[in-house]
Amino acid sequence: MRPPPPAFAVTAADQALLDALPGLAFQAMLVFARLGAAVMLLPGLGEAELPAPLRLGLGLALVALLFPAVAPVLPAAPDDTAAALQMVVGEVVVGLWLGGLARVAMLAFAMAGQLVAVLVGLASLLVADPALGQGGTALSRAFALLAAVLVLATGLHGVALRAMVESYAVLPAGDPFPAGAAAAAVARAGADSVALALRLAAPFVVGAVALNVALGLLARLAPQVQTFFVAVPGQILAGLALLGLLAPPMILAFEAALRDTLSNLPGLR
Repeated sequence: MRPPPPAFAVTAADQALLDALPGLAFQAMLVFARLGAAVMLLPGLGEAELPAPLRLGLGLALVALLFPAVAPVLPAAPDDTAAALQMVVGEVVVGLWLGGLARVAMLAFAMAGQLVAVLVGLASLLVADPALGQGGTALSRAFALLAAVLVLATGLHGVALRAMVESYAVLPAGDPFPAGAAAAAVARAGADSVALALRLAAPFVVGAVALNVALGLLARLAPQVQTFFVAVPGQILAGLALLGLLAPPMILAFEAALRDTLSNLPGLR
């Protein structure tokens, strides 16, 4: 009696695909290590308001979407487990560094809101701010949320994602991480972010100085006037009026500066 035929026959192409699966899985892990780490920090996509599982799912979706584009430049899986682990950790560090550069630039608007709150007399309205900690003000929190909405509305998150893909040209997977150059880039990004925050809040600095000089003259000329009780509500009202007047140009200036920063991330410049 003849034995029954096999349920299926493995062709040469199927066998080649099965043999390549471990290497493809390792390469997909490398892509997820970089993109997943970056997504946790990228503007608009890595906001603390988004649950971590959602950001993790977004990272996995990006791997499925972008893996065909970066697969040709990915290294093969090494035979040594320690070497493979070192490569994965290195990709996580690269992703955190790239996402951190974008996140530091994003913090400029929140810092500007913090400065404005202090200058207009709203520093006592404290809220828990994931960006600035427990000392954040309601105004800085509003600025941070506005910055996230601005990034998503203008498509700047797409610029950051393109930088992640193009980064493989300047930081190939598996190459040593340039720690010195990376630290210098972070320092420059921090300095640029603080400078941008100071520029955005500069009109309020001038207004606060002018108001305090006027109040000092009033106290000298009319000592009987309770300057403090007049100054506090007047300072808040004048500050809010100035904020309403300057909010549109502040948003436009921040959007232009953030676009320029994201366009100069490694891989795009």
